[in-house]
This record gives sequence, C-alpha cells and structure tokens, in this order.
Amino acid sequence: MAVGFLHHLPPTTYDPTPLNMNQATPEQLEIFLDIATEAAMVAGAILQNYWGALEAFEEKGRPGDLVTVADKDAEAAILKVLRRHFPNHSILAEESGQMGDRQGEYLWAIDPLDGTTNYAHQYPIASTSIGLLIDGTPQVGVIYNPFRNELFRAARGLGATCNRRPIRVSKTPSLSKSLLVTGFAYDRRETSDNNYAEFCYLTHLTQGVRRSGSASLDLSDVACGRLDGYWERGLSPWDITAGVVLVEEAGGKVTAYDGSPLDMRSGRILATNGQLHDELSTELLRVPPLSSWK
Repeated sequence: MAVGFLHHLPPTTYDPTPLNMNQATPEQLEIFLDIATEAAMVAGAILQNYWGALEAFEEKGRPGDLVTVADKDAEAAILKVLRRHFPNHSILAEESGQMGDRQGEYLWAIDPLDGTTNYAHQYPIASTSIGLLIDGTPQVGVIYNPFRNELFRAARGLGATCNRRPIRVSKTPSLSKSLLVTGFAYDRRETSDNNYAEFCYLTHLTQGVRRSGSASLDLSDVACGRLDGYWERGLSPWDITAGVVLVEEAGGKVTAYDGSPLDMRSGRILATNGQLHDELSTELLRVPPLSSWK
C-alpha cells in the first residue's frame, strides 16, 4: 500500500453551515478532498487485508450482485472517517443505504468496493470510490485502486491527478480510432435493455470495447487518457459521482446518452474525451434493438 498518501487528519475545523455551491472556496474543496483521500486509503488497506482470504460471499438479490465482508468493513471505515469530520453531512453508501437527507446540501456517495465480483474471484480490477455532491452536483472525487497502487483525485476547479500527477483525457478525434469501455447491469438477464446491442454495434465502429467490471475505474481510465469513451446503464450515484469529477476536471465531457445534462438518478452515463462525444452519442441513439439482429 502507498502509505505515503495516507493522511490521518485531525477533525477539521470547517464550519458545516450550508453554503451555496458557487461559494465553495478552493480551500474548502481541498479539505473535502483530503478527508476523502484519508477515507479511501483506509478502505484500500482493508481490501488488501482481505485479498485472497475471503471464506464466503453473498448475493444481494440479483445473480452476480455480490457483497463480502471486505465491502462491509471498508464501508464502515469510510463512514467512521466522514462522520468524524462532517457529522452533519448526508451519506449515500452502497451497503448502508441512505443516511441523512438525500436532498441536503452535502451528500457523500460511497462505493467501498467497486468491482466486488472481480475481487471475489481475485481479479485485481477493483477500487474504492468516494464522491461528494454539493447541491446535487459532483464536486469532489477520490478513487483508489490498491492493487495497482493508483490514487485518483479531483475537485471542481482544482484539476485531476493520478498519484499526485496531473492527468488529461486523450486526444483521439473519432470513433474509428477509439478504444471504449462499458459494462452490464445486474438485471441484464431480466431485461432486453441490457447493453448487449450497444456493445456489439460499437465494437464494429471502433478499435475495441473493453469491459472491466468497475465503473469508477472505467471513468478513471477515461480521465487519464487510457480509454477514449465510456457508456453504461443501471448505475447508482455511488458508482459514478467521483468519476464524473475526474473526467470533467481532466478535460473530458460527461452527459446523458443524448448529450443532455447528466441526471445522477437516471443510471445512464456517457463520458468521453470530448472530441468524439457527439459522434458516440449519435451512434448510441442509432443502435438497432438486439431483437432485430439476424
């Protein structure tokens, strides 16, 4: 683990009195970012400790939607850090659910282990994702992959970094020259709106489409230029809040499929380097239903 990144910060003296998003200062955003980093690093250490030592895991309802003791313990550690510093902030966490007012000014969106299926099979593509929405808009994001020792951080107006070095999206100008990434929701067996058609269609228009199994790392890879675009459906705010900040602060673009402003509650996201955004949006809307394919 990269212990050099770990900040055991004392409780902040930040005034929790609600403020307008436009009034958040860079200094305040830095405080949020540092505390999210502390929480992510503590959670990452827990994920490393359980790596290869899980005795069992559970399904949460849908086939393949797994939860492990690592998810639960990592989330508990994150909540402990956030509550110590910001007892009045609301929290939306994958395992614990909603705590506080979801419409409140400050809402932390937490996924303690994004890529649980990968993790349970010891496939090292998994991360901790911690994002902060202020007035409903993603403003701070930290994503930590302890297995690649990569720490992604971003805050609105402060840029995006990987291991403290600035990152930027790619310059790939078109779909034909692009490498994309996507994913499939847990209900893919139950609905025809399952992203299979989009996956096949765009595979033919690009240099390839990957599937990692971790939405937060997909967004991180777009932010640092490894991938040129990402789309997916069936997502929750804890999957994407941190990654949205990363992509936008790295110079990319994030919207709904049709190019309209992103609705965090819709479950659908389109994120690109910006240059091929309109082209990818157009093609996504053009995909014929899978039932019509021969």
